[in-house]
Amino acid sequence: MGVSVRLIPCLDVDAGRVVKGVNFENLRDAGDPVELASTYGAAGADELTFLDVTASSGDRETTYDVVRRTAEQVFVPLTVGGGVRTPDDVDRLLRAGADKVGVNTAAIARPELISDIARRFGNQVLVLSVDARRCQDGTTTESGFEVTTHGGRRGTGIDAVEWARRGAQLGAGEILLNSMDADGTTDGFDLEMLGRVRDVVSVPLIASGGAGTVEHFVEAAKAGADAVLAASVFHFQTLTIGEVKDAMRAAGIEVR
Repeated sequence: MGVSVRLIPCLDVDAGRVVKGVNFENLRDAGDPVELASTYGAAGADELTFLDVTASSGDRETTYDVVRRTAEQVFVPLTVGGGVRTPDDVDRLLRAGADKVGVNTAAIARPELISDIARRFGNQVLVLSVDARRCQDGTTTESGFEVTTHGGRRGTGIDAVEWARRGAQLGAGEILLNSMDADGTTDGFDLEMLGRVRDVVSVPLIASGGAGTVEHFVEAAKAGADAVLAASVFHFQTLTIGEVKDAMRAAGIEVR
């Protein structure tokens, strides 16, 4: 495969603490983000993702502080997403120590945000986060998958596969594909959706949503994921990064 598959713990950070819920509800406190990030860095995580789930912009300073403290202590690439609306937001996060920045809702409203950021900072810093689910409530798209916002609670009617393709075309350096149906369920990744997006994008594809067993990581890599992201299985020590990497190696998948 040439390039090794990356393993990325994701930390949902709310007002400076890590939280994790099922389908973004019933959030449980999982600890201090800087401590957790350090633990994961030492355990062999290839990258880390912070998702700022704080709704109000008043708490942004807390986020910048968490990013600064993490960047000082942890030496793996850090992606930060959540609430990024302008190239200036990206600039501030990069200055605070983020290596990459994730955009989501703001890009749906204004797709040219993707090209604006890519032009100013380069494609390599931009991760387009796509929160997708199977169509429901009479909504139809060509692929059968639609983009959602508000933590999966609101459908947009936009075809998720087409949106990922367009995002990559506009300058997103990576696609983070998060299955809202699978999120927090530990029942496995949505391999069909992953395969459909893999067929239309050549940029790195990160699988997210549904990790529960080491086999799930292996399946996602075999379905075309360049990186696999998970949260609760790591936070609550169901699985360790070492166990997942061992299983992937055993399955013939190249890991770092």
